[in-house]
Amino acid sequence: MKRLAIILAIFHMSVAFATDAMSSTLNPVKIINDQVADIIDPPNTAALNIMVNALSSLKELRKQNEATNENIKTLIKIKLLPNIAMDVSTELALKKHWHKLNTKQKQIFQKYITQSLIKDYAGILGSYEKLDSVSISVDPNVKRKNNKAIVKLMITINDDPKPLIISLKMIRSNQWRVYDVVFSGVSLMKNYRAQFDSHIKRKGINSLIAKTIKKIK
Repeated sequence: MKRLAIILAIFHMSVAFATDAMSSTLNPVKIINDQVADIIDPPNTAALNIMVNALSSLKELRKQNEATNENIKTLIKIKLLPNIAMDVSTELALKKHWHKLNTKQKQIFQKYITQSLIKDYAGILGSYEKLDSVSISVDPNVKRKNNKAIVKLMITINDDPKPLIISLKMIRSNQWRVYDVVFSGVSLMKNYRAQFDSHIKRKGINSLIAKTIKKIK
């Protein structure tokens, strides 16, 4: 579980669903731009870069003896959060209840999930020592549909011959961002959804909103 936690922490991971008023068939400039973007910024490369940058920064903090809890939180905010489509993730977590929320309430849940990830993953990253034993490779076969992609990454720890495989669900507007992580068929955002749905079923959505407000800073 500790191995899985560090992987999810590094990957886990605010952009709305990309929409276009005009069909790309009517916009040749957009077609060219998308083709160029796919060449210079494919989703599998973007996913790997997110991992490499986070790992490199954490290793540097350790090297400089500056891997305090606050510095690791800063690392997460600078290196990981810009690569997470947090509002897409939040909508996925709330699912059928999303349309019932006003803008302020949606921002409350987004802030809650953001703060939860920072707090939980800062603790995990801070406790993990064997960063040099982590090896990452990416599956070149990427599932694509319009501006979304699913990228598989193989994570090897301590030269284990059987790597961990995780799937990153990504979306692109100006760049590729992660909106969900799946491991062994388990989605992080669906885990949040299960928690939210359970509370709503028992006490209602207004109770969940009130509870969430108390938890955020």
